[in-house]
Amino acid sequence: MKYYIISGEASGDLHGANLLRALLHRDPDANIRFWGGDNMGQFQGPHVVQVRHIRDLAFMGFVEVVSHLSTVLGNISFCKRDILEFNPDVVVFIDYPGFNLKIAKYTHAHGFKNVYYISPQIWAWKKNRIRPMRRDLDALCYILPTEQRFYAANTMPQAIYVGHPLLDEVARYNAAKNNGAMKSVVDGDSRPIVALLPGSRKQELSRLLPTMMKLAAKHSEYFFVVAGMSLVGEDFYRRYVSDKAENVCIVYDRTYDILSQSFAAIVCSGTATLETALFRVPEVVCYQCNKVSAAIAKRLIASRISYISLVNLIADRPVVTELIQEQYNLDHLEVELNRITIDSDSRQSMQDEYQRVISILGGEGASQRTADKIIEIANR
Repeated sequence: MKYYIISGEASGDLHGANLLRALLHRDPDANIRFWGGDNMGQFQGPHVVQVRHIRDLAFMGFVEVVSHLSTVLGNISFCKRDILEFNPDVVVFIDYPGFNLKIAKYTHAHGFKNVYYISPQIWAWKKNRIRPMRRDLDALCYILPTEQRFYAANTMPQAIYVGHPLLDEVARYNAAKNNGAMKSVVDGDSRPIVALLPGSRKQELSRLLPTMMKLAAKHSEYFFVVAGMSLVGEDFYRRYVSDKAENVCIVYDRTYDILSQSFAAIVCSGTATLETALFRVPEVVCYQCNKVSAAIAKRLIASRISYISLVNLIADRPVVTELIQEQYNLDHLEVELNRITIDSDSRQSMQDEYQRVISILGGEGASQRTADKIIEIANR
């Protein structure tokens, strides 16, 4: 079978890699073209071809997207042409809704079968997207159990809950770790590690890292490890992280190693908040974006959701503190760091809530279930 897969962000690349692994296990002779990052890129071969890298795709926020509009439009045009030329049995979309839903409309109109994996958060905003999704998608594989009520209430029979793929990824990591020696992320320093996960986009990094570095400078009792991404580039990180800081280092492409050895974490809102919870690391969630983007987003979603972090959304209550926009400052960050490092009751309570979140998510196997559905649709 022929599969065309589109992932445009770091989290989608991680989930896309697990999906590729599952698809190739089910269909070893698969012919695949994909958009993704380094994780998906590991599966390249004669019949598995990377078309675009996520480093050229990940723009987030209203202002940021507009400023890169020519690039976005060029990618859309190229993608349409490439799909027509490849003529896949099914097109698979992984999150990245601003781009993917436009392509889904096009591929549906041209007679292709469409499967969407990891639903856009239309229950939070842009609910009007559900009508074209109902029209354009043959299957929607969603990963949050809290989305079930929404899709049932909005009559979308092709929506199915497959479970959360991070459970698979963390289980796979822990199995590999248990079968071999894991190298320490900090050599020769016994201080407790505070993980800094400032996001995967340059816009996020430039807004969050400066305050994180100010916090690190005030707390020599901890060693702060920045979870870096090589696709961003060391030069960019070095704008904000001085190599002279004696209690800070950057470790690239080893987020799970960092989390598995951390005492606490400060995390940019997104997939990483749930990853941190799966490693039972007490965390503070933070986020800042362009003020115009924030004002538009607040107007669109404030009446629909109370939280931005996956942990709180799944739990439907404030398990972790969220420092958003002007709340994200050095004073507030220091208070919350002390709470998750010094206050043993707060730490234990958060870890107990993490276990509840994990129970809500259910078991492993999301990637395999999604691969089965994709193959089923492709064979129709």
